[in-house]
Amino acid sequence: MLGLPLEAIVIALLTALAAGFVRGLAGFGLSVVIVPVLALTIAPKEAVLVGNISLFLIGLTDIGRIRRDADRSAIPITLLALACMPIGLWALVTLSADWARLLIAMVSLGAFVLVVVPLGKVAMPRKSAMGLSGFFTGFFGGFAGMPGPGMAPFYLRGRLEPRAARASMMAIFLVLTPLSSLLFILLGVGGMREVLLALLLFPAVLVGDLFGHAAFGRVSARQWQVSVALVLGGAAAGALYKLLEG
Repeated sequence: MLGLPLEAIVIALLTALAAGFVRGLAGFGLSVVIVPVLALTIAPKEAVLVGNISLFLIGLTDIGRIRRDADRSAIPITLLALACMPIGLWALVTLSADWARLLIAMVSLGAFVLVVVPLGKVAMPRKSAMGLSGFFTGFFGGFAGMPGPGMAPFYLRGRLEPRAARASMMAIFLVLTPLSSLLFILLGVGGMREVLLALLLFPAVLVGDLFGHAAFGRVSARQWQVSVALVLGGAAAGALYKLLEG
């Protein structure tokens, strides 16, 4: 099926279920979970494309939630991310694999540190923080198909309630992922097979996402922050493993 062995399809479906749950709970993290597993059987760039398409498809199911709960900060961050995404795509097709691993590890680890390390009275002006968030969201989205680490520190360090923060991240994904996917295809990275694979995995992503939404309604703000930090920590650990392995 799609040129992949049956066991690879089964593993991808189970991973998609877990990735959907993480996304439904945290508001991001689908690509963080699913891309590394897919990259074991297909080319990493094609795995990123499948992750982007999956993010867009699941985002369509949350339009009502986004319109109801998202904060207006998602608008300038999205616009900045769109402007910076070509830089990430340029880096994707230009940098060597070793430099790519190093950059992904640095950004993932930096996002994790910004979320979990107490900063005391250190604070950045909101507009400056939004600017950095927009840049790294666009760059990391174009470069690795994982814009979440770029925006998560802003929304976790901000004053928004978890519901608004999560919906804001979902809104940004909904705009970025279809454009990123289109650019990938225009650059010759993937094609119909990746689209079909994303469609095949979508039911599992949807079921996991529904369970994630249900779990979100039962956790406190602190528990939600911890769950997001764990997702970022997993991304950082995976990136560091790839770096050391390479």
